[in-house]
Amino acid sequence: MKKTATLLVLCFSAFHGFSQETLKQDTLKTVKVETSRKSLKKSSNMTSNTTVMSGKELLKAACCNLAESFETNPSIDVNFADALTGTKQIKMLGLTSPYLMITEENIPSVRGASQAYGLSFTPGTWVESIQVTKGAGSVVNGFESISGQINTELIKPLKDIPFFVNAYGSTDSRFELNTHFNKKISDDWATSLYVHGNTRVAKNDMNHDGFLDNPLGQQINIINRWQYACAETGWITFFNFKYMNDKKQTGQLDFDRTLHKGSTQYWGSEINTERFDFTSKVGYVFKDMPYQSIGFQNAYSNHNQDSYFGLRQYDIKQQSYYSNLIFNSIISNTMHKFATGINFTYDAYAEFVSQTDVSRIDNSVGTFFEYTYDNTDNFSFILGGRLDYHNRLGAFATPRIFVKYNPWEKGVLRLSAGRGKRAANIFAENQNLFASSRVFSVLDNSGKVYGLDPEIAWNYGMSFSQQFRLFGKSADIGVDFYRTDFQNQVVVDFYESPQQVLFYNLKGKSYANSFQFDFNIELIKHLNLRTAYKYYDIQTDYLSGSYERPLQAKHRFFANLEYETHIVEKGKQWKFDYTFNWLGKQALPNTQTNPIDDQLPKFSPAFAVMNVQVTRTFSSTFEMYVGGENIGNYQQDKAILGSDNPFGPNFDTSIVYAPVFGQMYYAGMRFKVR
Repeated sequence: MKKTATLLVLCFSAFHGFSQETLKQDTLKTVKVETSRKSLKKSSNMTSNTTVMSGKELLKAACCNLAESFETNPSIDVNFADALTGTKQIKMLGLTSPYLMITEENIPSVRGASQAYGLSFTPGTWVESIQVTKGAGSVVNGFESISGQINTELIKPLKDIPFFVNAYGSTDSRFELNTHFNKKISDDWATSLYVHGNTRVAKNDMNHDGFLDNPLGQQINIINRWQYACAETGWITFFNFKYMNDKKQTGQLDFDRTLHKGSTQYWGSEINTERFDFTSKVGYVFKDMPYQSIGFQNAYSNHNQDSYFGLRQYDIKQQSYYSNLIFNSIISNTMHKFATGINFTYDAYAEFVSQTDVSRIDNSVGTFFEYTYDNTDNFSFILGGRLDYHNRLGAFATPRIFVKYNPWEKGVLRLSAGRGKRAANIFAENQNLFASSRVFSVLDNSGKVYGLDPEIAWNYGMSFSQQFRLFGKSADIGVDFYRTDFQNQVVVDFYESPQQVLFYNLKGKSYANSFQFDFNIELIKHLNLRTAYKYYDIQTDYLSGSYERPLQAKHRFFANLEYETHIVEKGKQWKFDYTFNWLGKQALPNTQTNPIDDQLPKFSPAFAVMNVQVTRTFSSTFEMYVGGENIGNYQQDKAILGSDNPFGPNFDTSIVYAPVFGQMYYAGMRFKVR
């Protein structure tokens, strides 16, 4: 029985196309689920600096989608992208999400056309776990990762329950319904159908600037998953079919899209996105050699966004194909493992910016090799490299290394270094700037992507963590420091002039230093405190000089307090969760050439945001929850510049450093059939 279970775990890992390092992580994670109740855990066995968020962690807040799943994770900073769309933007190591590799079951997902809104296209109830890795990721997954990797694992059909429903409603008029249907067809086959729908039907203007604080809209999101896993033969297969349709309308309160679209009577915006995805994965573990496996991943996506922002039109369609063949084995013994393979990526962009055609086709082919040494005691390292040829980026190499050393019991030291390279999709990644009167200008024309050169950066990092007992209670501390040095960066310069945004290749230096200190302790039984302090030093050489990166707090403090009562008969239990985020002052773009009423200070004020949630579990099948976000009711002053004249030269919704809506309360229920 034990051998069969081990083989099944290896099958899963081979199928996902994991490196041998991740195979070890997945195996350990499977074992530890039964012995630990921690919902956010950094394992001392992983060579990379990876934190695993379980599904339990996602239930601590209103995780309506993936973008809202990181409120209780101190490694990720969550900010609003603009004052209109309600879109949440994530940052890690001080860098925005385009510098992260975001994958779904180790297949690249949020990239290209989906960068701005893609994190909101994965409902939170679909997520089984999230792995957050700081520093350049594994070469197995590609060359684009610079500051880190976020991988989402969806709930597996063979492990899912027959039926689940989640209903949610909030005071900002957002309503959501999630239903999961799962059918086990045989011992080896299972299928799931997940249906998600959300809508916001009422207009909200809590700051009384005449504009909606959150967009009206609706989304329908469906996924059908098929899974085959046979421990006897070593084969495992997944097929996923996903369809999503998302519509957003925002702008002035009196804007009517049927009457005012294309006119200057009222300012409005619509963002309509339709997306189809298909992924297939096949994995095989050699029966007589359980350390040897092969996996084949394929993915196709069709992403179509039609949108306008006032009088500015922006349409983008992306058709993508991704294929990855991975072989895992050992050299002599299991202390020496390797993963090697080849992958191919194809992206066809049909992109129009105010009738200007900037369409293009990108494709790349690459091969990789990753060697892992692990003495199973106190030392391991991963040395990886890949060679790629890209039709626009040329031929290049990507080296990466991770080292882990345990100097003493429960103490872990990690080092990492790696190079990343990417083509910046300047319009798709900066759609928040469209909702302004800024004039867009690309100053360079010698490069092959919008006239710009590819972004190239090195990331270096070290971290140390220690578990110990304090006053008889379990506790741990963690310290990490990372630096990202850009050899070239596409500078998005909206710093100096409020009337324009410039895109140009870096003329000088650009770097991001990130320091984080964590302290976690079990205060009393069932009462856990999680804290973190973060410091960022981020500088970029703009055309007019070297400045601190705008809209980035140098100092941040995070605290999370969770308490659970004892589980009594029939699974009855109370759960309480409180999260505190404090952000120091942030440098703001220069607005001194605006009229006095549309000027901002050089720095924003420091502020704090508090979230709470209370969950009552009535049984193993039914629970209810209530909560609040931004219960201190902090709102940014003057979130929209020029709101009284949105077609004038000073209109800008992109300078957002704090919440716009104010207090928001919600309630929901979850019901399961086991």
